[in-house]
Amino acid sequence: MSERFFAPCPRGLEPALMDELGALGAQNLKQINGGVAFMGDWALAYRANLESRLATRILWQVAFGRYRSEDDIYRLAYGVTWAKWFTPDQTIRVYVTARRSPLKSLEFVTLRVKDAVCDHHRMVHGRRPSIDTANPDVRIHTFLSQDQVTLYLDTSGEPLYKRGFKQAAVEAPLKENLAAGILRMAGWQTDEVLLDPMCGSGTFLIEAAQMALDIAPGLGRAFAFENFKHADVSLWRRIRREVEGRRRHAAKLPIYGSDSEPVQVKRARINLEAAGLAEQVTLEHVGLLDRKPPAAAGVMVANPPYGVRIGEASELEAFYPQLGDALKANWSGWRCYFLSADAELPKRIGLRASKRTPLYNGALECRVYEYKMIDGSLRKRKDAEE
Repeated sequence: MSERFFAPCPRGLEPALMDELGALGAQNLKQINGGVAFMGDWALAYRANLESRLATRILWQVAFGRYRSEDDIYRLAYGVTWAKWFTPDQTIRVYVTARRSPLKSLEFVTLRVKDAVCDHHRMVHGRRPSIDTANPDVRIHTFLSQDQVTLYLDTSGEPLYKRGFKQAAVEAPLKENLAAGILRMAGWQTDEVLLDPMCGSGTFLIEAAQMALDIAPGLGRAFAFENFKHADVSLWRRIRREVEGRRRHAAKLPIYGSDSEPVQVKRARINLEAAGLAEQVTLEHVGLLDRKPPAAAGVMVANPPYGVRIGEASELEAFYPQLGDALKANWSGWRCYFLSADAELPKRIGLRASKRTPLYNGALECRVYEYKMIDGSLRKRKDAEE
């Protein structure tokens, strides 16, 4: 039986997510700003939660209709058969997002949807579920357009970029699905050498190693759908065993990470160990400006500081020209990709980017800048991008 789903993702990754879900067997895919709508059976939903590297959640559409007031939304939500899917012993939380909705208060909409779900359970079971805004068992998502409302049950639970093993965090973390998307944008192949010279907590390194070894990103965590009353436990176990069986093993991978700060290298090592990948990835304590390439050719990916939360503006203004000099001097034969939310700082690198791909890091509008370091084709700093 085919169901309707929606997979949100970081804005800019929608085309890549379309390809990924299509490869998993999704049908009737439709790209929407901030995600992909698709159709499929529950086996696909289980697999998408387990295997998608790019989606933030997998939402199951349970109701759709038109509205003019909050009462219309209440009636739609009350008519949904919530009691078929979870019990009043499970806690809930309602999320509401809107685009061009004429309603004045999203908080009131949230309250009305919550009331509808609780009233439905009270009618069926004689009691209502409790609310838990911190760690709910069941997440209900409501999306309002100008005159339409869609209700979803969240099949994922915690966001899918929370892979379930990272222990050491950094001040300005890069979400795992965004890192996976940048690796995909870079066209990195798993037999190519990869380097993150500003590795922080090791997000790029872990995502790349999991890709290289065909380790599904969801193998280290649980999902909300496992607690649905209608969950097909035997089907889920069969899919999980099949995906676990695909894992490859390697003593060492051509994946390298380094950082100028010892504490960052330590954090990356802790997280690689937690993911079971410490032996496969090479870590070094060395700054990008001082390190030498680990191979004659490869792919460099980095999330350098760009003046938001970390990094002083004067230090960054000095660093970027030095970065351009280092790339020209040492990295011929490499494709280099940098994520930045500051349109001015990349200009100081002094090289013309062959691509500038828009991508959102949370609410921050960023660009992924591609620099192909090929002998004889580099432009002088005076010809740098404007």
